Amino acid sequence: MKKKVTVIGAGVAGLASAIRLQHAGYEVELYEKESLAGGKMNRIEKDGYTFDLGPTIVMMPELYREIFQLCGRDPDDYIPMERLDPMYSVFFGNKPEDHYEISSEMTKLMEVFEDISEADAQGFLDYLQEIYKRFLVAKEHFLQKPFRKPSDFYNLSMLRQGMKLKTFDNADKFLSKYIKNERLKQMISFQTLYIGVSPYSGPSLYSMIPMIEFIYGVWFIKGGMYTMATSLERLFLELGGKVHYNSPVDEIVIENGEAKGIRIEGEVIESDFVMCNADFPYAMKNLVKEPKAKGKYTDKKIDSMKYSCSCFLMYLGMDRKYDEVPTAHNFIFNEHLRENLDGIFAGEKLENASFYVYMGSKLDPSLAPEGKDGLYILVPVSDKSCAQYEWDEETIAHYRGYVLDALKEIKGFENVENEIVSETFMTPKDFEERFNAYNGATFGLQPTLGQSNHMRPQSKATHCENFYFTGSSTHPGAGVPIVLLSARIATEELLHDDKGILFHTR
Repeated sequence: MKKKVTVIGAGVAGLASAIRLQHAGYEVELYEKESLAGGKMNRIEKDGYTFDLGPTIVMMPELYREIFQLCGRDPDDYIPMERLDPMYSVFFGNKPEDHYEISSEMTKLMEVFEDISEADAQGFLDYLQEIYKRFLVAKEHFLQKPFRKPSDFYNLSMLRQGMKLKTFDNADKFLSKYIKNERLKQMISFQTLYIGVSPYSGPSLYSMIPMIEFIYGVWFIKGGMYTMATSLERLFLELGGKVHYNSPVDEIVIENGEAKGIRIEGEVIESDFVMCNADFPYAMKNLVKEPKAKGKYTDKKIDSMKYSCSCFLMYLGMDRKYDEVPTAHNFIFNEHLRENLDGIFAGEKLENASFYVYMGSKLDPSLAPEGKDGLYILVPVSDKSCAQYEWDEETIAHYRGYVLDALKEIKGFENVENEIVSETFMTPKDFEERFNAYNGATFGLQPTLGQSNHMRPQSKATHCENFYFTGSSTHPGAGVPIVLLSARIATEELLHDDKGILFHTR
């Protein structure tokens, strides 16, 4: 008789875990509080416009493809991808010399950087060489391994590898050793925000994120990122899995130090194992009622932890195409990025902000009515734990007004405010209420040194058997490729406990 696994949450990591376990021979049932799969990898449809709700940039496509290949499927039948070149545009103002198109083709990229500074272009190559070495160490020894017990990290071999990562500098200080031009540094360092941490405080290792872009490129999935979510759901159902939507879990049932199932509206649904993809801090505070099972993650501990930034998102349906804007992905910087990011993590309402504009309809016209574009605009903002302001109509109007005023300075968007025919917003409050993102922190726990690797919540619950976690607040961290790794680690941990299977990552 097959053993049963209950998976809580149909986010990317929950879906990927469910697929891996169903493929491994378990009977898997997935419970999701929303009516759709995907978690934050969701979509918004309004007035004929379709927007990805959360993530929009595909990096490390091999990790997206891996889950389909594992099950003997051709990924191209599920998530057809194309590589983008140029990857994105960066704007510092409205003059031609303030606009840079960033290619993943090294010749084109070097031409852009050499125009800024030949010395810094040389420094860029030195940075790539150094961070690539660290990336290989991180990938082999840290990102794909669980840290179940202290000795998994605190042993001579691992400590030697850890020294190679040289993580004690922040990303900005590390880049400053190679590159002096402030604009160029900003173009290379801002990507740490993909995982919700500032380059001025995040460990230097996270400057591997732009390196991954520059070397491996940025990709687009036809139909947008939500195609990945629906394809994972489709694969899970094809394998015989069951999904229960509109089914918020009230409690993880724990008896005598073992997870026995879940409770929904007073009904206990029993299973042999529980895999939790609800945000770890939320789950520990709200779903784990048994004090002993929390271990060190008491309510006080959860509240004292550091959280990533959040996001204010605008989804604007426009009454025309923006052919003058050459790329789908666009980053609009002011010249005060450090002040901007320091303000986010200090909880300030920003008077000057950098932001991101994405037009998926440039890559797939079916995402907007014929002859129109949709604008997805993301502004990194404070999470609720540190914000010194409320997300009310006044705050929304403040950020909306700032973004549109700044956008008018960019060629092609001069009349943007008058071209809006449909608009929707997402705030930190919405991320908290809709996705149980603790403190509205879009990317979960911040990946500080004290909340990374062995010091981050792990897949295997420390004080409860048959209970596992996956998702952005667990090791190895946030970002779609990384939470796909977390799903792999979590399922391997369960298989190791249940069947004694040893994986190369252990």
